[in-house]
Amino acid sequence: MSYFKPVSISLSPNVEKDDVRLALNLVIRPWLWKRGKTITELEERFRQYLGVKHAVSFNSGRSALYAILRALGEAEGNKVLMQAFTCNAAINPVLWAEMTPEYVDCDNNTFNIDIEDLRRKITPDTKILMVQHTFGQPADMDEVMAIVQQNNLTLIEDCAHALGAKYNRQKVGTFGKASFFSFSRDKVISSVYGGMAVTNDEQIGKKLLEIQKNLGVPKTYWVIQQILHPILLNYIILPLYNFCDLGKIFLVLSQWVHILSKAVHWKEKRGLKPDYFPKALPNALAIMALNQFNKLDMFYNHRKKLFKFYNENLRNTSFVLPVVEMGAEPSYLRYTVKHKNAQDIIYESWHKQNILLGDWYTTPIAPYDTKLEEMHYKMGMCPNAELCAKRTLNLPTHINISMEDAQRIVDFLKKYGKA
Repeated sequence: MSYFKPVSISLSPNVEKDDVRLALNLVIRPWLWKRGKTITELEERFRQYLGVKHAVSFNSGRSALYAILRALGEAEGNKVLMQAFTCNAAINPVLWAEMTPEYVDCDNNTFNIDIEDLRRKITPDTKILMVQHTFGQPADMDEVMAIVQQNNLTLIEDCAHALGAKYNRQKVGTFGKASFFSFSRDKVISSVYGGMAVTNDEQIGKKLLEIQKNLGVPKTYWVIQQILHPILLNYIILPLYNFCDLGKIFLVLSQWVHILSKAVHWKEKRGLKPDYFPKALPNALAIMALNQFNKLDMFYNHRKKLFKFYNENLRNTSFVLPVVEMGAEPSYLRYTVKHKNAQDIIYESWHKQNILLGDWYTTPIAPYDTKLEEMHYKMGMCPNAELCAKRTLNLPTHINISMEDAQRIVDFLKKYGKA
């Protein structure tokens, strides 16, 4: 068996041949890059899928969150309750809106917000609560909604991982005052960058459209970077990734000379705002996102199949398997397990087996080199989140993972997981 091409959990894992052909087609059609009818078509399809009144697109999930915070009309300086064990992309829009993040610990089993710690952290001044559906696992929305109603809170749902997930048969993203989704390179659907803000509130919907219009679209060069991403990934980066590290070197160099963009800009690791955020969604990325959206059911069924496969094959091992809330139907974005030697396993899998397992998240706020003090986080604030960061690893469920790949991953893990 050849292990030349790596088994990867990231690097735009949803990209298929039709996505590459679409990107190649877009390269030679610059009149479609910035403006076009696909933007409104994607928004309408999204609105119908969720059954909401308003769906407004932006060039990332963080741009969508920023727009929501502005549209809420809350005063600057407000505190936003949100969980640790997250990415700085969920925190920076709060900072950019001149609000303050306040951290709630995560549950040690579901990785979602800890309900008891949430109750402890609410004060008379608390107005906004943001609930994250981590790794596509819906949070306990019965408890969350009860707390929201009891304390008169404005609820924002972070659905970056959770497109297609349900709680008690209701799609996530439809519980709160507003919610946002991400189409970045390693999400349920991906257009390298992209996002959507949704709401059933007429006033918020109107403000979101105004904000979208005023932000404008990113510069042409930024749009080209995103179009090139699936092309270079498919033809150069992944095929050569482990051949003397040529693919990895090409990826780093292409980002360094700005042929490709990074998933997280260095400024974001310091709470600052890159010049391409926040912006509206350019038409080229809407075309790419819509192509992925058309495959949502196929992606979902494949992820669910692999999730069940991992569950069945890792029982009776020393891995702590994921816990799904009663009534929850995940998006199955990733299969997340815990193990005391998680970081050693991730290292060994890459260097010995050519398997790139996921490390969302190795610190309570990812990526690992994020300046925690700039995020208003101090170590010790959320002990569960800090422990989970040391002991979790993610297994891939995306469309490019075959059953053979999954079996190879399981066989490797069982060496570490003897009960």
